[in-house]
Amino acid sequence: MFCHFGPNTFTGAEWGSGQEDKTIFNPTALDCHQWADVASQAGMGGIILTAKHHDGFCLWPSAFSDHTVSPEHDVLREFVDACHEIGVMPGVYISPWDRNHPSYGAPEYNTVFANMLREVHNNYGPFFEQWFDGACGEGPNGKRQEYDWTLFNSTVLNINPNTIIFSDWGPGCRWVGNEEGHADETCWSTVGDSSWVPVEADVSIRPGWFWHADERPKSVDELMEIYYNSVGRNSLLLLNVPPDIHGRITAEDSAVLVAFRQERDRIFSHDLTQGGNARGNHLRGHKDHASNVLDTAYHTYWAAASIVDTLYISTPAPVLFDIIMLQEYIPLGQRVSAFHVDCCQPWLNDEWVTVAEGTTIGYKRLLRIPATTAGRIRIVFDSALAAPIINRIALYNTQAQ
Repeated sequence: MFCHFGPNTFTGAEWGSGQEDKTIFNPTALDCHQWADVASQAGMGGIILTAKHHDGFCLWPSAFSDHTVSPEHDVLREFVDACHEIGVMPGVYISPWDRNHPSYGAPEYNTVFANMLREVHNNYGPFFEQWFDGACGEGPNGKRQEYDWTLFNSTVLNINPNTIIFSDWGPGCRWVGNEEGHADETCWSTVGDSSWVPVEADVSIRPGWFWHADERPKSVDELMEIYYNSVGRNSLLLLNVPPDIHGRITAEDSAVLVAFRQERDRIFSHDLTQGGNARGNHLRGHKDHASNVLDTAYHTYWAAASIVDTLYISTPAPVLFDIIMLQEYIPLGQRVSAFHVDCCQPWLNDEWVTVAEGTTIGYKRLLRIPATTAGRIRIVFDSALAAPIINRIALYNTQAQ
């Protein structure tokens, strides 16, 4: 979950000027425990808070800025403590753009910003993710800053090497390229020289990133469409849910999030391959571990005998399904670059009919197809960077109750 929260919540702006009176930030019933509880009920593993947006206002009492909350109203401290108590991971967004700080636009600002990062990660960390917005506009002196990304990244990683750093290109995870929450049909977790930099898709539950009184949240159907096009295409989903002027997530938003969780549970709680069997087209090492793709243990898998291979799945009886889930065993890399799925239907003289095709799979691929009844399917791996390694295949029916 993303939480955009700050002076913009009270002014109605999306990008603040940095000249707002800091007393305008005045949540009357701040409850970060409620945020964490909503995130947990929605099935989210962590929350990233905008501790400093482009306006430069810090949600912690920073020693390196005058534009901050008071020590008595340390939002970042309450947020981190609440996440730990509820059991979700805290993450932090700290924008390098600062429309308030007088040194922004000068070389010394890079040191100021690195000191802010050091202050936050030493005093409030560790954080599971550091989110860097790439926005770079003018500061109060009318100048733009030349960011020292090497300094910023090393400052964070020297304190906690396990923090995932998000930016347009990583180094930990990278931006999907839009703010609609959808990844491309072909989505690699590798970039350039095969560095591992998975995609993260950010989108807001509301039209804006900050809370605005006249906006309403997306519907469950809209969120499910986002889910299929992000998580279902080998991307992480970062869904923004902005607290209101009281400092709480609205009842309207939390109700949609819980219903979104219930809809995912309804669809994905019953795998129609259970009780069936699987076999590979060829043996690898005189053994066939294809049955591993039907269990739920993450560290079991089927390894294809070659780059081009076929995996067969049989169910105890013909089943009606409209979603096919495939997962590669990511600890051994992302490999598949093209595949297709065929079904064998008895009333068609046992002929194989192609029902879906795709390029990449990655951690998870969800293929939506017209409702199909079949008792046998085969996944044909047409091309790959190396022999495919698959750890899960499942079938689901979105219309099942």
